[in-house]
Amino acid sequence: MKKKIFALAAAGAMALGMIACGSEPSSVTTAAPETKGTTEAGTTEAGKSSAGAEETTAEEKTELKGSVIMAGSTSMEKFANALAEAFMEDHPDVTVQAEFTGSSAGVESVLAGQCDIGNSSRNLKDEEKGKGAVENIVAIDGIAVVTDPSNTVDNLTKEQLISIYTGEVTNWSDLGGSNMPIVVVGREAGSGTRGAFEEILGIEDACKYANELDSTGAVMAKAASIPGAIGYVSLDVIDESVNVLKLEGIEANEANIKDGSYFLSRPFVMATKGEISEQNELVQALFDYVHSDKGTELISSVGLIPVTE
Repeated sequence: MKKKIFALAAAGAMALGMIACGSEPSSVTTAAPETKGTTEAGTTEAGKSSAGAEETTAEEKTELKGSVIMAGSTSMEKFANALAEAFMEDHPDVTVQAEFTGSSAGVESVLAGQCDIGNSSRNLKDEEKGKGAVENIVAIDGIAVVTDPSNTVDNLTKEQLISIYTGEVTNWSDLGGSNMPIVVVGREAGSGTRGAFEEILGIEDACKYANELDSTGAVMAKAASIPGAIGYVSLDVIDESVNVLKLEGIEANEANIKDGSYFLSRPFVMATKGEISEQNELVQALFDYVHSDKGTELISSVGLIPVTE
């Protein structure tokens, strides 16, 4: 008797189950599978939520913590400072420190493990690459040739520029200007700007400098204040304190650098020891930012040419 009662109860349970499974499927809304880590706003651990997408983005901005140290080119100061400020605004718990010690010193520092990124305003040398430095070109910069504002010469050929820096021509009168000695100003040994300038002109170790200065700002100040002075600086720092010369009749501007008609240009490199993929998450995130739409806008805003264009 007990066995019969048990069998009848089991049969009843099975019937109820069959009724439930077959009830009006067209009117039932199937619930999404429960996802591990769902927040009150409906955001999962993977950050996939229609209700909390913006909140997730904000959370992702603050999840990075730590510091990144860049060191190197003084010509990259404007760009490096702008990059650091923008990245820290997106990631408040990250500190990006930029030091300006010269291109060669920056590459040496990253190879020695003293910084995360070595900024160089020139291509890396073969010996630097041989030691493990990787050349990550992030922008293109023009090198402008500048004089004091009173100088009447406004154009030089490539050969004339070479003759000035090798000491073959020493007076502006030989170039159609006033009878005034040429004061040749340049950067110190190890400067990326100097390295690129001399390499492009093919005058490495042949220049006759009256002044060798340790920063872009110092060259600008000297060229602006000394009658007869001539110097070279990064295009992005140009202001009204100096006269910017045309070269081969071509103005130093972004459009002419892009199309290759202005011949004095060089890369801005953020060198790493090993590939970017081998760096810590903060360094990788910083490079991701540089290559993003925001990074492209930032590069353009400081007068440089993004390599993505």
